[in-house]
Amino acid sequence: MTTMPSSPQLRKRLTMAHKFVKYGLGILTLLVLIFLLRNISIFENWNCSTVSALSRLQSHIHTSLSGPVQVYHHNHTYCARLGQKATPEEEREEHGLLNSITWPGPPFGSAPVALLETSDPAHSSFTMLPSEKKGHWYVGDQLEVIVQVYDFKGRPKGYGGDFLLARLHSPEYGAGVAGVVSDHKNGLYSVRFILLWEGSAQVEVTMVHSSEAVAVLQRLREERPDRVYFNSLYRLGHQSQTTVCNMCLPPDRGPLCDYTDPRTGEPWYCYKPRLLSCHSRINHAKGGYLKNITTDKEARLFQSGVNIKVPIRASGNDTISVLPSRTESKHLKPDAVNQATSGYYYQESWRTLGDIAMRHFDSSAIAQCLTNKVVHLYGDSTIRQWFDFLVKALADLKEFNLQSPKMVGPFMAVDSTHNILVKYRCHGPPIRFSTVMASELRYISNELDGLTGGPNTVVAISIWSHFSTFPVEVYIRRLRHIRKAVARLLDRAPGTLVVIRSANPQALDQQVSLYNSDWFSQQLNAVLRAMFKGLDVLLVDAWQMSVAHHHPHLLHPPPAIVKNTVDLMLSYVCP
Repeated sequence: MTTMPSSPQLRKRLTMAHKFVKYGLGILTLLVLIFLLRNISIFENWNCSTVSALSRLQSHIHTSLSGPVQVYHHNHTYCARLGQKATPEEEREEHGLLNSITWPGPPFGSAPVALLETSDPAHSSFTMLPSEKKGHWYVGDQLEVIVQVYDFKGRPKGYGGDFLLARLHSPEYGAGVAGVVSDHKNGLYSVRFILLWEGSAQVEVTMVHSSEAVAVLQRLREERPDRVYFNSLYRLGHQSQTTVCNMCLPPDRGPLCDYTDPRTGEPWYCYKPRLLSCHSRINHAKGGYLKNITTDKEARLFQSGVNIKVPIRASGNDTISVLPSRTESKHLKPDAVNQATSGYYYQESWRTLGDIAMRHFDSSAIAQCLTNKVVHLYGDSTIRQWFDFLVKALADLKEFNLQSPKMVGPFMAVDSTHNILVKYRCHGPPIRFSTVMASELRYISNELDGLTGGPNTVVAISIWSHFSTFPVEVYIRRLRHIRKAVARLLDRAPGTLVVIRSANPQALDQQVSLYNSDWFSQQLNAVLRAMFKGLDVLLVDAWQMSVAHHHPHLLHPPPAIVKNTVDLMLSYVCP
């Protein structure tokens, strides 16, 4: 039997309960207010974020964004298939392109292997095959070289996949031509050169990467598209925060801001800042490079001076003397090697083997050629070199100060005397420039759709280096958008001249190899050439123009090569 409290006791208990409830409601109100303040931007931008369970939200955001930068392993299929769904025809094209760049490799794939069992350029050698014409070589003939690759134990390799570059050159004549390499998939390689000048010619063969190193690069490309990561700064008033961005980010690490381009479907995401809206993004920048992405065994496959861009010696003579052509015909036989060779250097000047007559322009000739022209340069820093070259070459071409970041742009230069306008704009993400304002991030295809075009419009495009860390499907998708935009431009303005600049090799060490290897670049280069084949565009083969030159390979080629690439572009404009 329960005894009821007396009236004074009841009033005392009720008073205490009232205070407790009042205090509890105050605490609850305060907690709700804190929660709303910390998450208000989430509710404002719910449709641009992929949100985990609310109970885990703040801990995920704090772990991912406030502490040391964390970049996560991504699934290849998830990353590659973002963006607009490909049509059946586009899927067939993609499948064919991927098959065309399939690379032979070790029978054990990318499994770890001891350094002593991998390809060693110091033990390897090449041999020139003798001429079939009584020991004489003539202009227009082909020279064939056989390369035998050995491992560090001096044993011949039994499989292919090594990445080789070769050139035939003559310092005496300022001449050079790239060789066409064929992999016989058994440790033997053949290299063919067209003989294009009289006099001495010396063979040079370089192992860029062993087949085992290429297998590691293949794995990294498919499995680690996050090995270069990006940042964006968000700011509103006194609040600011920097978050990690990329083409694909795991949504379970926190809510995402979705910056997918509405016209092309090109994807781009950033982790959402804790207190700020997705609309408060200020800029885009390269965040950095992931370290320790290879094992110790794999790292030994990337050693400067040991197995990265090391010359292979000749087993005998490496020089021949070429006699004048025995025929009066200047046309080369239309075989695969000749078709694959776009040109050569002679007296330091590039000479094309195509239908275009190569011209070399001084300042007055450039001004005359570009009079009444608008030149649009789109892409990466290798096409920005063309802008810099033209500004330096033309005294009357004055750069207009747009207050743009140095080396980033956009840039514009005007020659009022000759009515010339030259503009440069970098391509959209992924772009590894230092800092690009978010408002200046543009996709090339969208920019092309905004051009009027016509006979006085020149468009030059270079886009390759910044895609080396992503699966090739990502690059194919980007080029497809650009190709469609080029086709639309040529349909509405048939007189527009469109020039595509190819990739080029560069200096490599261990770190550069893992993110920007020449092997990645040559794969993208093959895709680029194939995707624009048959379209009414013109190619500047910066790859062969760099391989054939005596200058060391550089990401940004030296002025001598830049001048030849611009001269080739101008030769298209003013044949």
